[in-house]
Amino acid sequence: MFTRVKTDSEIKAMRESGAMLGAVLNVLVKQTDVGMTTKEVAMIAGRELKALGGKPAFYGYEGFSDVICISVNDAVVHGIPSPTFVLQNGDIVGLDFGVSYRGMITDAARSIIVGTPAKADQKLLTTTLEALDAGIFAVHGGCKTGDIAAAVQAVLDRGNYGIVRDLVGHGVGHQVHEEPNIPNYGRAGTGPRLEAGMTIAIEPMATRGDWRVRQHADGWTVLTADGSRSAHFEDTILITADGAEILTRV
Repeated sequence: MFTRVKTDSEIKAMRESGAMLGAVLNVLVKQTDVGMTTKEVAMIAGRELKALGGKPAFYGYEGFSDVICISVNDAVVHGIPSPTFVLQNGDIVGLDFGVSYRGMITDAARSIIVGTPAKADQKLLTTTLEALDAGIFAVHGGCKTGDIAAAVQAVLDRGNYGIVRDLVGHGVGHQVHEEPNIPNYGRAGTGPRLEAGMTIAIEPMATRGDWRVRQHADGWTVLTADGSRSAHFEDTILITADGAEILTRV
């Protein structure tokens, strides 16, 4: 389904869903550390969300087996939390979480580095977050998906990063993934038109190497084809007449 203009009550529920999501991610950013397993991080996410009254939108989605996707280093997205995967000093950890509340869904992601960061990795994360913010800044009622894509691409191109092409942002709200797709590269003025009151997830995914990716044998985790490290940032936003309201940052 193509993402719809939301009613006032739906927007209220998405604001509440997004606030929960942002709060959980803030806890994970602070508590995720060297020596933890990715399953331990997932358990924190589940406990925090339950205490807030929300439901994990990813659990069971198309068969996914946990509440959160945790992707490390060359894993771009969709990593499955594991009780045997122990985080090491300098790892890039992508935390991708979804929340359902009163029937409305929000989706957001943060990438962090545990322990001592390598300068090149920190620059990758900083630039990918800047690309997300540039994409959000390009949003307003009546904009095209290509306007967002071009803004994201401009930032990542300046950093000479690989822009993952097989994975994209998307509409969100009634479902985890709605139309339209929102690529992280493209030409301004092209693509479907977005209206005020719609909700979308913008999510740049960048690599220190090539943009190509491959599927892990687990059927879920998406890895960089060349083994290069990657970063992923995402926010759910409400499109307004003259801009955007970020629903998943608190």
